[in-house]
Amino acid sequence: MSDFNRNPLIDWALKLYALLAFAFVFAPIAASFVFSFNEDRFPSLPLGGFSTKWYVAVATDPLVWEGLQNTLAVGLTVSIVATALGFGAAYTDFRYRFFGKPVYLALALLPPTIPVVILGLAMLAFLSRVELSGHGYSVMIAHVVMCAPFAMAIIRLRLSQMDPDLEAAAWNLGASEWGGMRHVILPFTRPAIFAALFITMAVSFDEFAVAWFVSGLNETLPVKVLGFLQGQVSPRINAIGTFVFVTSMVLVILAQVLLMKRSAGQDVVADDKE
Repeated sequence: MSDFNRNPLIDWALKLYALLAFAFVFAPIAASFVFSFNEDRFPSLPLGGFSTKWYVAVATDPLVWEGLQNTLAVGLTVSIVATALGFGAAYTDFRYRFFGKPVYLALALLPPTIPVVILGLAMLAFLSRVELSGHGYSVMIAHVVMCAPFAMAIIRLRLSQMDPDLEAAAWNLGASEWGGMRHVILPFTRPAIFAALFITMAVSFDEFAVAWFVSGLNETLPVKVLGFLQGQVSPRINAIGTFVFVTSMVLVILAQVLLMKRSAGQDVVADDKE
């Protein structure tokens, strides 16, 4: 009934508002993308001419390659470890009831709510105390702390759509606890697991504040970019920024496609049952 009473003017106003919001968010990114092809050293309009020399400069810079290798190594490791921890935390919430469960959930989901500067200082103090600061795995440890709650939230949302009796039915049919996990839980949560892998990798790939505190000489690519900005304005920043943004967006879109595909499949099954 509400569809027939909807005001077309309100619809257009909402669409215009959404368009302006997206334009406000993506305008700086679009400007960086455009200026990455500007022949001039300094960003200016009109453009001095089309050129890919800044991408060539980035591709031939050993410091950039070193930062990219560190970023990929950290991102891959963090995505696997954080997703595994997130899955365990989400399954614990799904399967068990215990005293203090709200506190458990609050603490498990707390790290993303902490300002990154505070979290970076805290991780630096802790890792320095246990003599783990200033290494590549220092960034991995810090990013796992940041990313595991994202994985937990995604997998927990997926498990909330599952009938808890399905796993119990598998046990009644003779499956062991590990068998029920393998044949019931893991297939059901597989899209969310892959989505969590992509999301956590994207978060780790973009993060620089915590990595700057704990990385030492093992700088990731975002930390390298911060170094490029100190003391000079380098047009290579636009090229690197474009690459990082495109990579992050691809990872996020892949995660979203996996979740939407699974949701669409469930809707089709539900329609067939009706």
